Amino acid sequence: MITLTYQYKLKPTQHQKAEINHIFDVCKSVYNYALRGGKDWFNSRKSSISSCSIISEYIIPADAPYPNYNHQAKNLTIAKKTNPRLKSVNAQVLQQTLKQLDRAFSEMKSLGKDFPRFKKRMRSFVFLAMLKNCLGCGRFKLPKLGWIKLKQSRLYPE
Repeated sequence: MITLTYQYKLKPTQHQKAEINHIFDVCKSVYNYALRGGKDWFNSRKSSISSCSIISEYIIPADAPYPNYNHQAKNLTIAKKTNPRLKSVNAQVLQQTLKQLDRAFSEMKSLGKDFPRFKKRMRSFVFLAMLKNCLGCGRFKLPKLGWIKLKQSRLYPE
């Protein structure tokens, strides 16, 4: 099976632009919250045993699990039940945001890079499962956004 990626320029309405900006904002807050949890977990593990400052040390229980993707996705599911802002965004989009952060953490460990940075703004989001009949003539259907017009410079792949 060959996977092809095509890029088309979208022409959303004002309402759709506002919804897309809302999705970007929620994804940014989920990314930054999960990143903060990961950084706090790492910082709580690097203090020396003999001396501990009350002011600058992170107090996280020693048996707290490493905040990997599975742990954070479980916490996201719990948070979606109480937070209406998280409910307004597709779950797959938020899970892909957490996968992006998990990939950054694994690169940090394996390649010796620095911590991932906090996001000031998100530039993209991913819908994994597409709807049936989502391609129309010069338009495209996304979950919770509806039909969006697009500039079609070439035909869709068959």
